[in-house]
Amino acid sequence: MKILPLVVALCLLLPACKGEDPEAAARAAAAQAEAKEQAAVAMEKQFEDAVAAQNWRLAKGYGEVLQIDHPTSQAAARVKPRLEDIRAKAEAEVLQQRLAALWSYGDEPVGKDGHQLSASIYSQEPVDTDGGGAHPVRLIFRDHPEWGRSAYLVLEAGDFDCYGGCRLKVVADGKTHTLPGSRPKTDEAIAMFIEDHKALWKLAKSAGHLSIEFPTKAVGRRTAEFEVGGLAPAKLPKWN
Repeated sequence: MKILPLVVALCLLLPACKGEDPEAAARAAAAQAEAKEQAAVAMEKQFEDAVAAQNWRLAKGYGEVLQIDHPTSQAAARVKPRLEDIRAKAEAEVLQQRLAALWSYGDEPVGKDGHQLSASIYSQEPVDTDGGGAHPVRLIFRDHPEWGRSAYLVLEAGDFDCYGGCRLKVVADGKTHTLPGSRPKTDEAIAMFIEDHKALWKLAKSAGHLSIEFPTKAVGRRTAEFEVGGLAPAKLPKWN
């Protein structure tokens, strides 16, 4: 039979029958490795751009994806030693944004040309101020064009026992201060002024946690705690 020799001859002429070309395979592997490294370098640039913009969460994302998608790349090796610091900054950024969101700022027109500016925050946890259940306590800093600057607490239930004046225990990041308070004779709001508003503002600007212990008529002394670390002092420029 002459068919078998013919098949053998054809196989000798075809590269596929002789196996893969080692040089071609090496070139293909090198090209693939180069493409992967270029992709890693492109992601590294995105990481660096995010770092330059101090967008720590975005930088963290690019850095972590780089480690997952291109773990053996030179770009991943360059980024890896910096990633722990970037993670810490990203966590701090998230925390600061959460704290900033706790504050509300007001800008209300008063009179012909005036404006009332305010910064306010609710207590971290509700407080029982009348024996009937817990309610939020609000801390407000106000700058009024006629009445000037003031700081005060507002209750939703009960009343302050401070009509003749009282002493308030204020704790800022573990350090205790005593500030004077007073309850004005008004039914417009259940409010108590912290008379040394400058001292309280200074504490709120510098502290992360602030608590104020105050007397109530119904249930004695109570404490409201505030996470004040996200205060934006520039919102009330005359206070600074």
